[in-house]
Amino acid sequence: MNFLSIIAILILTSCMIACTEEKKDDRLSYPAYDFTYPPTTKGEVVDDYFGTEVADPYRWLEVDTAAEVEAWVDAQNEVTFDYLHHIPFRSEIRDRCEELYNYTKYSVPRQVGNQLIFYKNDGLQNQPVIYIMDRGDDPTNADVLLDPNAWSESGTSAISLIGASRDNQYMAFLVQEAGSDWGTIHVMNLENGEVLEDKLEWVKFSGASWHGNGFFYSRYPAPDEGMELSNENSFHSVYYHTLGQDQAQDELIYRDDKAPKMYHNVAVTEDNRFLIMEKASGTDGFETWFMSLYADKSDFEPLFTGFTNKNSVVDHRDGYFYVLTDVDAPNYRLVRVPADDPDIRNWEDVLPEQDYLLESVRSTGGKLFANYLQNATNQIYVYDFDGNEERKLDLPGTGSVGGFGGKSEATETYYSYTSFIYPSTIFRYDIESGTSEVMFASDLDFDPAEYLEKQVWYPSKDGTEVSMFIVHRKDVELDGQNPTLLYGYGGFNISLGPSFSSSRLVLLEKGGVYAMPNLRGGGEYGEEWHQQGMLEKKQNVFDDFIAAAEYLIDEGYTNSKKLAISGRSNGGLLVGACMTQRPELFQVAFPGVGVLDMLRFHKFTIGWGWVPEYGSSDDPEQFKFLYAYSPYHNLEEGTAYPATLVTTADHDDRVVPAHSFKFAARLQEVQAGPAPVLIRIDKDAGHGAGKPTSKILDEQADVWSFLFYNMDERY
Repeated sequence: MNFLSIIAILILTSCMIACTEEKKDDRLSYPAYDFTYPPTTKGEVVDDYFGTEVADPYRWLEVDTAAEVEAWVDAQNEVTFDYLHHIPFRSEIRDRCEELYNYTKYSVPRQVGNQLIFYKNDGLQNQPVIYIMDRGDDPTNADVLLDPNAWSESGTSAISLIGASRDNQYMAFLVQEAGSDWGTIHVMNLENGEVLEDKLEWVKFSGASWHGNGFFYSRYPAPDEGMELSNENSFHSVYYHTLGQDQAQDELIYRDDKAPKMYHNVAVTEDNRFLIMEKASGTDGFETWFMSLYADKSDFEPLFTGFTNKNSVVDHRDGYFYVLTDVDAPNYRLVRVPADDPDIRNWEDVLPEQDYLLESVRSTGGKLFANYLQNATNQIYVYDFDGNEERKLDLPGTGSVGGFGGKSEATETYYSYTSFIYPSTIFRYDIESGTSEVMFASDLDFDPAEYLEKQVWYPSKDGTEVSMFIVHRKDVELDGQNPTLLYGYGGFNISLGPSFSSSRLVLLEKGGVYAMPNLRGGGEYGEEWHQQGMLEKKQNVFDDFIAAAEYLIDEGYTNSKKLAISGRSNGGLLVGACMTQRPELFQVAFPGVGVLDMLRFHKFTIGWGWVPEYGSSDDPEQFKFLYAYSPYHNLEEGTAYPATLVTTADHDDRVVPAHSFKFAARLQEVQAGPAPVLIRIDKDAGHGAGKPTSKILDEQADVWSFLFYNMDERY
């Protein structure tokens, strides 16, 4: 996700300091820029939820393809961009964003046969280019395999590699346009670079798992014309595609007609013996089924049933499935399960549950690479298949690690390492010797010795201890006057660990503070930590975030007039809830692509999949706690809210822009303070993935300009 940041200006003279200190005691003096919000029609829609009448005056904004909604979007953007472009230092910030972003970025390579394929962005390319080279060659001599920038003039086509054939001759890849989750699968011949005529449409949340002369994939039925980005998605089904044939001839492998709201994702085991299917009713918990690929007329059989737990097949080896599971292990364990009798009485621990989270396990080169999360930072251990520890990787520091993919015959694997002050670096790992060497280093002009990253613990409202990362320049004084960005997520079992962002340097190099707490609802401390922040306990997440803000103020990092909060998607919900519950605590708020209407989120695209995490307003008991914190419904007249810049995009078909439209309209209506309420609606963009560099830099410049302008800071 893109982390939003803020920047502080250094005060150079004692006279300026005196003037600034005098002003800090008064209400912030917003710069003299006069603007008027576009008029927004109020409807008279009122819903009855189990005897509670709930007004929804901006329901009409949900129809994003309607002419009146498109006109409203254009009018809002006109006001927003006019405001932002009147900020005198906006162009200077845009230039600095571009300078910082202009360095070479690499992905972790994937080995296909004796070749390596990786992504590389030379600096300012809208999309990273995909390269291929022989293993062991000089990366500077790699050949271009696919250039997404050539697929559209605007740079809004994103390409993902989703599966290589067993003989390493073909590669399936997914093309997504303008940030939409919808994608089209194409196939390339890796030997000559030819893109075949195969074209599979209406694909969403799918890989390509090869078997025989084709591959398994998942797709939805074609949506109604004009409603592709908002209609509820149903009947996610598994198909088999044979190379060279039309999609209409693809074989339907699995479709659940009795449960249309279900995800179905499949993968073929490396030994080519089983097709594994994960069947999920939402984003929390799933069933695991398997089907023999070597028996005639085989059907799927249950490996793990029920939607309470998570059981992921890591590998199949000698008649046993190796499974990462949270059954009787909230911090997860790796178990060995016989394929012919998977009953729990036959399970055998390979990697027993530990005091810290077993985040993932990869099977590569005849070894198990276990990625443990200890206090929200990664540690990597290598085991054999009996669970005997062979070594612990020596990492550059305390940070985040990803990678370690590969097949059983691999002799080396690849991984990335990063921290808040360590740019992402790609390493090659020799499996036999256990040694690592740098493969792709960052060429960013940055000195980490000037900065400090640390982890602190603070009590939440109910006394729960919560960890938080804090980053700033070493010479920053804790005088309570530092512009500070507090970023959070807190949901869906997703862990936030240390990561590097060049754009964040705009904040740090000017003496600002960046803080990121590991809120309940996330996955940093296992399944129990996750469950403490979901459903009826979601308020814990907001309490954790508010307590983080109070800690930063109490410890002298900042004050309420210098504090901004930011989050995207579920993090946008976090920001929306906290700014409605404690509006006086924050000076600036950035709810990005947020879930802001908690009573209707499940009625759009794949929103129904979040019901296990949030609950549903269709349930009388769950309605109560959803209504209690839903940001859109808890905005109150006569309240002074923080300066707010809502961000969304017209092609966001994950969290549809109606959430942001309705929230911004209501907030503009009720705002009683002097702070501006603006909404920035990106065109030809989506939830965030695949956003071109030019749009990223424009948004960063706008966000930081808004922050400075509304903190009485100057760049």
